[in-house]
Amino acid sequence: MKKNLRLKTDRRRYPRIVQALPLKVVADGYDLSTTTENISCIGAYCRLDRYIPPFTKIAVRLTLPIPDKKTGRYTEVECKGVVVRTEDNNKNGFNIAIYFNEIKENQRKKISRYINQFLPQDTSDLKRS
Repeated sequence: MKKNLRLKTDRRRYPRIVQALPLKVVADGYDLSTTTENISCIGAYCRLDRYIPPFTKIAVRLTLPIPDKKTGRYTEVECKGVVVRTEDNNKNGFNIAIYFNEIKENQRKKISRYINQFLPQDTSDLKRS
């Protein structure tokens, strides 16, 4: 008589948020532009109009809507990735999952800081009376 079996625990090591962010992908000589459907500091999920097979190495440029203090332009993150999953989305293109396999720590931290602003904050201190 366990009714709470529907509770899911996310086994991911890094939090993932649903967010549409500009993303450029360079793969096999093609420059492709899209937006993320969700993002974490180690990967992204997006839709492309071109098939990219799994295990394809790609270059990634992600734009975060955080103005740079010096230039005022949005913050860009550049890294290398690998396509870990490709799903045919019928006539709407292909959904791909990208793992950022070569990303500098400072670039990963930019994504992490951006994501953390959308996550619930720990309120355990507020519960004390």
